[in-house]
This record gives sequence, C-alpha cells and structure tokens, in this order.
Amino acid sequence: MNKTIVALDFSSRQEVMDFLAKFDSPITVKIGMELTYAEGLDLVREIKEAGHDVFLDLKLHDIPNTVKGGMKNLARLGVDLTNVHAAGGVEMMKAGKEGLKEGCTSNKTPLLIAVTQLTSTSQEAMNEEQGIPGTVIDSVVRYATKAKEAGLDGVVCSVHEVKAIKEACGPEFLCVTPGIRLSSDSKDDQKRVATPAFAREQGSDYIVVGRSITKAEDPAKTYAMIEAEMNK
Repeated sequence: MNKTIVALDFSSRQEVMDFLAKFDSPITVKIGMELTYAEGLDLVREIKEAGHDVFLDLKLHDIPNTVKGGMKNLARLGVDLTNVHAAGGVEMMKAGKEGLKEGCTSNKTPLLIAVTQLTSTSQEAMNEEQGIPGTVIDSVVRYATKAKEAGLDGVVCSVHEVKAIKEACGPEFLCVTPGIRLSSDSKDDQKRVATPAFAREQGSDYIVVGRSITKAEDPAKTYAMIEAEMNK
C-alpha cells in the first residue's frame, strides 16, 4: 500500500471511474459508507481488479460472531485494509481479525485497524453522552491499547494523537490519519492545517486525503507529490 490514501468521496461508480482513469499507475483508495451504500461491494471488486489497493472504511460494530462473519466476507473481496469500532470491545476486535484470516484467499491477510473516538466527538459529548470521563486523548489511547491487545494492526486517529498512541503501543502499531490537507488549500492563516509534512513528522504511517487530490487540477501529479512528501 502507498502511504497516501485517497478518499473516494463520490456518490456514483461513474464519478469514481472517471477519477481513477486520470492515473497511469495504481493508487490506494478509501471507500466509505456513502459510496458502498450507493454502488454496493461489486465496486470494490472492480477497483481491485484494476490494480488499486483498497481501504474499506465501514467501521463494523456488532456482537463478535456477526463481526467475524462480516469480516470473513470482506476479506474475500481482496481489501487491503478495513476497520472496526474499538468500542465494540476486545473480543469483538479479536473476532474481526479471525474473520479476516478465515476469509482471506491469499497469503496476505488484510490489515485491521480500529476507530477510537470520531474526530467529530467533543470532550463534552464524550463525557456527558458517552459517559466516559477524562480527556479525548485519554480515551483514544485507552482504545488503542485495547486494539493492540486484540491483535489489531493499528487505529484511525487524529494526526495530533499519533505520538501518544505510538508511545503507548509501540512504533510498529499503525496510525492512519484522516483530515490531511495541503497548506495551499487553506485561505485562513490562523487555521491549523494538518499537512502531509506535519503528519509525517508526527509519525503517521498512512494519511487519508480527500478534496486536495480529488478536486485538484491534476490529481495524479498532486498524489505523486504528496506520496513523495510522505516517503521522505
């Protein structure tokens, strides 16, 4: 997998195929709920057959046996990376990993990562609605350690949480960081932007980039530039 993952935030297969046609070589893409629910899982097969790597971002969260069965089927699609919600607990995460191993049709089992706290969750919402005390970073690190205990490969997290997670879980524990933008995309000098360079400095293993690439005048060139930055 490339270190740069393009979020295919499109609503139709045609938009996706038109976008991918702009690339001469395989890239790594993220397929989320919107696109999956619109076009189904056959699109995953089609993108894989075209040679691209796929992060299937469906955030499974259910009883262990259901998650195991779901992951078994997702593995058969040939996905390279997928995820569960850490809030489902250690046994559920273990079951998800088992399902991937059982469903895998090659020698390469898909990577499995956990969602800790959604980036949209404020500390107030976490404390009052979820009933979890402390700070968001405390919760994120706790979930990350449980994901490691369950045998997962890493977590999805904010770029600002990477160092704390690496400290708690070790340098080999993967951190996949969304919300990455180019500094040129921000018109507000006061707004803190998580750029590819900043993500690399913080220790991100993979970054997820959306509009900075999908809306670029030359997506392939922009992708190559970001990938080069991540591999410095």
